[in-house]
Amino acid sequence: MVKASSFEEVISLIKDRLDIVDVVSQFVVLKKSGANYWGLCPFHNDSKPSMSVSPSKGIYKCFACGEGGDALKFLVKVQNREYKDVILELAEKFGIELPDRFEHNSGETKSLRKEMTEACRKAAKFYHLELRQAEDANKAMTYLRSRGVTDEIIDKFTLGWAPNKYDTLYKELKKEFKDDVLEKAGLIVKSHAGSWIDRFRNRIIIPIQNENGDYIAFGARAVDEGQNPKYLNSSDSMIYNKSKTLFGLFTAKEDIQNEDSVVIMEGYFDVISAQSNGVGNAVASCGTAMTADHIKLLSRYTKSRKIYLSFDTDSAGINATKRGSEVIKNTFSTLGNVKQFDESHISTSADKKYSCEIRVVSPPQGKDPDEFIRSMGGNAFKEYIKSAPLLIDFLLNNVLREKANAKTPQEKAALVEQVIDILKDINNRIIQSEYVKMVAGVLEVNENAILKELGKLNSLNTAPQVFNDKKNVVTNSSQFETKAQKNLLSVFLSDNGLLNYKKLNELLPPDIIQDETLIIVKNTIDKLACTINNVRELTKNLYTEFIEDDNLTQILTDLVEMSEAFNSLDEEELERTVRENITRLKKCYQDHEAEKLRQQYRQVNDDDMEALKIQIQLRDKIKLRTGDK
Repeated sequence: MVKASSFEEVISLIKDRLDIVDVVSQFVVLKKSGANYWGLCPFHNDSKPSMSVSPSKGIYKCFACGEGGDALKFLVKVQNREYKDVILELAEKFGIELPDRFEHNSGETKSLRKEMTEACRKAAKFYHLELRQAEDANKAMTYLRSRGVTDEIIDKFTLGWAPNKYDTLYKELKKEFKDDVLEKAGLIVKSHAGSWIDRFRNRIIIPIQNENGDYIAFGARAVDEGQNPKYLNSSDSMIYNKSKTLFGLFTAKEDIQNEDSVVIMEGYFDVISAQSNGVGNAVASCGTAMTADHIKLLSRYTKSRKIYLSFDTDSAGINATKRGSEVIKNTFSTLGNVKQFDESHISTSADKKYSCEIRVVSPPQGKDPDEFIRSMGGNAFKEYIKSAPLLIDFLLNNVLREKANAKTPQEKAALVEQVIDILKDINNRIIQSEYVKMVAGVLEVNENAILKELGKLNSLNTAPQVFNDKKNVVTNSSQFETKAQKNLLSVFLSDNGLLNYKKLNELLPPDIIQDETLIIVKNTIDKLACTINNVRELTKNLYTEFIEDDNLTQILTDLVEMSEAFNSLDEEELERTVRENITRLKKCYQDHEAEKLRQQYRQVNDDDMEALKIQIQLRDKIKLRTGDK
């Protein structure tokens, strides 16, 4: 057991024990090519090896989506977990003893979480037995049977019953757990009289497990007429976050991986019915709307990110479908476009990429997924999954089915407006025009009129990009400035960077790094370089400094990659390259300053005598800046 004196040392000791190739190869098949290893990036829909793993640098870098970092960052990212949780787990694995103060606090937290989880497990077991034994459990069994829930299903999901008594569970669990543990676990609450009572009473209990199978919370369904609310759910706690937890994931994750797809449903019993009837890849949120964290969690199990939304068929369900699809699209927006046309009948390139594929499973009107599966069976539901339309087709069909109700030109125009709102998201103009042709035919409106309205939107969307050449020049200039500043910083991370640290620092003018984020990087390099004498150690410590900042970690990975270009340069070549970058950067900065002065010059009022003096002063400054004669 190694004792660390600080949390930073804990991280350093962990990193010493993590081999980047070993870590990444647990999740990605790697193939050696030259000095590096290559594999399919797990952070986007990669169809050819785009991710490089460098054992010498200790980093990974995807050249398609840009994701990168060290071994610790990879574990955090691929497991979608908090840094602190991963660090604590690895410290225990590698036998690293935490600092006294931190160990005391984290030890207490870890112990409390463990007790809360154990209390929830015992509560689930207690409720499960009560469903079989309690005197008042008959009405619960009657309700469950009416929903087609068999004894096998009851056992699989550990369904239970909370008796209609104030403290049955409390009396049982207080023998083993302290009151604060039971309260924090959401199992008991204080009564008006100040005594502890059970949180759930006279309700069917649906235990909620995390992806590892731990019991962490409960959903409780009312059975009596007029009993409100219909569902009472555990509140968020130290072990339960409803925005990051999906009901049924523990029992569904293997099927999700095998099917390479997931069916997202609305409620507990939808999932119970689905999984019990052969639709094993079904999950649901726990009494809350779909969140980005839910989607990120699911993306760990389906590489293609094929997501089926199967909500109720009423207007509320349709709205939930729209909201859920927006969350999915926004979550994957940096990875590319959502699949926008159904190519099952078209021969396409095998490397065609989509950020995700969203389809909608919509059984006959009036039947929610649970009701449909119970009446028609799981196989019938699977047939609907096979023929499920893409999101865009589902949304269009919902608008077009209102055609019969649109009798006036105004009503038709309102429908067309809804259609345009859907079609505007299609990036491919040919596909978009084909949809327009189909919609125009169904609504019996002029195709060109729809295209014209879409054209207006397209013009608005593209106008900022083609406003004028000057804007593009500024953008390109800005990109060059950022790259040049990164070049200068990457020299410090090259093999000979630290050996020449003092000289390199003397070469750099004080204000040459102007990007705010890169200034943070430079200041951190200056701070660490005082006590570190090799590049590998500097890089490792920089990753530790930026451990919870994804943007800085990404920039650091870029710098490490860029530094390779300077490794083979001798001292003279290195100095010449640095000076060239500085000269070009200074010229860019001077051009910006001159442009600012020109703008001030133009804005001055020519009729004002005092303003004329300012014009002359500004003109002279511009000449000095640009060297104009």
